[in-house]
Amino acid sequence: MESIFRYELIIIGGGISACVFASNYLQNNPRSKIALIEAGRSLGGRSSTRISRSFRGWELNHGSPNINIFNSKKNLLLQNYIDHLLENKFIKNDDSEYVQIYKKLNLDIINNFQFLNGHNYISLFSMSELSQNIIGFKNLRNQIDFYFNTLIFDLCFDNNEWNLTSKNGYKFKSNYLICSSNLLLHKRSLKILGTNEIPLRKAIPANKNKKIDSLLNLLNQQIFIPRLTFMIYTTQNYSYRDFYTKKYRYCYLDKVLENKYEFERVIFQRQNMDRLGIVIHTRSKNLIDSYLNEKNEIIFKQKIIRRFNSLFENNSSINYLIGNENISIMKWRASQPSGVAIPLHLQFCRINRIGFCGDWFDGEGFGRIEGAILSALMLAEKFKTLN
Repeated sequence: MESIFRYELIIIGGGISACVFASNYLQNNPRSKIALIEAGRSLGGRSSTRISRSFRGWELNHGSPNINIFNSKKNLLLQNYIDHLLENKFIKNDDSEYVQIYKKLNLDIINNFQFLNGHNYISLFSMSELSQNIIGFKNLRNQIDFYFNTLIFDLCFDNNEWNLTSKNGYKFKSNYLICSSNLLLHKRSLKILGTNEIPLRKAIPANKNKKIDSLLNLLNQQIFIPRLTFMIYTTQNYSYRDFYTKKYRYCYLDKVLENKYEFERVIFQRQNMDRLGIVIHTRSKNLIDSYLNEKNEIIFKQKIIRRFNSLFENNSSINYLIGNENISIMKWRASQPSGVAIPLHLQFCRINRIGFCGDWFDGEGFGRIEGAILSALMLAEKFKTLN
C-alpha cells in the first residue's frame, strides 16, 4: 500500500520567499503541520551557497551574494522585517566595495550605480544558512517536514484538497498549496517535466477560475534569463594587489565590457581560512552555448581564466590568475524573471486554496531578492484572513 503524506499546507520550492512565508505562517499558525518540497538538495534557491565537497572549507555564495533593499515606497511590512533580521543578527550592513569596471579598465568606485541606491545587507552566515535560519526561527516544534531532491510533476485539486505527485513516487495531500517556484505554472514545465500540459492548468482547467486564468496567461509571457556561474578556488598565495580586507568586493562590468568579455559581474569573496574565492556571473547566451557544446571542459575553463586576466590587465587592485586554479560551474536553468511581472492581486486564490510568492511578482524588487521577501510577507498577511 503506497504512502500518502498529509498536511495542512504544502510549500513547493525552497528559496528565500518560501522560507520567509513559512516562518511568518508558523508565527500565526503555531500548531499547523506543513511540508516544504524542494527539487534541490538544500534551501536557498538563487540565494545559494556552494559548500564544496572536493575543496573543504570553501563556501562561495554563487547566486545572490547579499540583500539589496530599495524600499523607496517605505513599505512598513518590509522595513519591519528587515529590522527583525538585523535585531536577531541574521544580517548586517554590507560596507563592502561596489565598483564598476569601465572600458578603460580602471577599477573606479561609482556613486550612481543601482546597487548603491538603497541599502545593502550581508548574511552573518552563508546565504543558504540565512534561509535555513529564517525558516527555523519559528519552527520551534519541528512543524515543518522537509522533502529535498523531490520534484513535483503532477497537481490535482479535487474536493477542496490538493493532491501532489513527485518524480520519486511520493504522494502528498494538503488543504492549502503555496507555489514559491513557478515551474509548475509556466510553459517551460512542458519540456523540463516531460509533460504535455502545464501542471496547474491541468489541476484547474481553463474558465474554471478567472484569477488562475489571468495568472497563467500573464506568467507565460514572462521569460527567464539562463545563467552560468563560475566558482574559482584560487591557490593559497592568491590575494589582492592593494590588500583589501573586507569580505566582499563586487565588480560590475559596463555594457561595453560585458558584451566583449561576456561577464556580467565578478565577485571576490574572502573565506574563513583567509583564502580568496572568485565568482563570475554570466548571462551571455553565446558563452552558455559555448559551454554546452564544448566537449573538453578543461579548454573551456582555460578560456574563462584568459578572459579574467585580460579584463583585469594592468589593474592596480586585482592580480592575475596563474591558470591552475580549480573551477566549478553552476548552470542556472531559469534563474531570473524578466519582462511581464505578475500583479500582486493574483497572489492568492481562496476558492482553490492556493497562493504564490517569489520575485516574479510586480512591484519594487521584481527579479530581485527584495521582491521575493516582500511577496512572501504579503502572502502571509493574506493568510491571516483565513483565521
